[in-house]
Amino acid sequence: MSSATPAYRPYRHLKTLTAHSRAVSCVKFSNDGTLLASASLDKTLIIWSASTLSLIHCLVGHSDGISDLAWSSDSHYICSASDDRTLRIWDARAPFDCLKTLRGHSDFVFCVNFNPQSNLIVSGSFDETIRVWEVKTGKCMRVIQAHAMPVTSVHFNRDGSLIVTGSHDGSCKIWDAGEGTCLKTLIDDKDPAVSFAKFSPNGKFILVGTLDSTLCRSCGITQLGKFLKVYTGHTNRAYCITSTFSVTNGKYIVSGSEDKCVYLWDLQQKTMLQKLEGHTDTVISVTCHPTENKIASAGLDGDRTVRIWVQDA
Repeated sequence: MSSATPAYRPYRHLKTLTAHSRAVSCVKFSNDGTLLASASLDKTLIIWSASTLSLIHCLVGHSDGISDLAWSSDSHYICSASDDRTLRIWDARAPFDCLKTLRGHSDFVFCVNFNPQSNLIVSGSFDETIRVWEVKTGKCMRVIQAHAMPVTSVHFNRDGSLIVTGSHDGSCKIWDAGEGTCLKTLIDDKDPAVSFAKFSPNGKFILVGTLDSTLCRSCGITQLGKFLKVYTGHTNRAYCITSTFSVTNGKYIVSGSEDKCVYLWDLQQKTMLQKLEGHTDTVISVTCHPTENKIASAGLDGDRTVRIWVQDA
């Protein structure tokens, strides 16, 4: 039985984090909520304290810009995806070493995620493939010829059995993580491109963003590709903007936008609840704290900051 959604409390700007010298491409809170990581086209990853919002360490090693990052489930490791065609696994604790460099993609590595067990990593590339890697050895376990254009997103479901992918070819597909077979194609249109896809926290739904300024919530694998909800109001026509779920105080959809704002919608009602203003360029990435009512957002080259937003108690 579902409980009533709490009355919405607006978010406010708390702090702006400035350390990157180029566009901030991705921000993600660690799963234990203690850390925040940001990735940038300046070739670095920065680890911040999620509580004090102070800079802890800057990870240096990639030879080109970083497009995406992922946390292991225990929050001890970060994997970064770079235009230098590699992925790197980093220790998120002192001495913050690069533990593995994963080589095999023949073009920009654009997206990455750990499985929930954190023994595997999935990556997507401009080479149109997805690769599944073994974390312990750094070896590529599987190469899947997934799409006809660059892969824009990869994400495991909650038990690690499925992978959802999106692509500029306009398709969104669900794969068997063990066999590498395509189980379902949720979307198969040449236009618009799929900019983003991820499973909901309960694994039952998939959130899909397309380059026509639309976010859709799908039924996922159990039913035909029926879209239950459509969220609109933001602008997304040029960049692969990420969106996410907020579940700490009511259930919301949170997304960046090319109009330099962060948007929040009620998950069920589809109504836009708030538009957070302050960035000076496209908001490419958003992340919600796992237990606190806190959002981090990242701005592109005309901004280069991470902004922190909170709800007052």
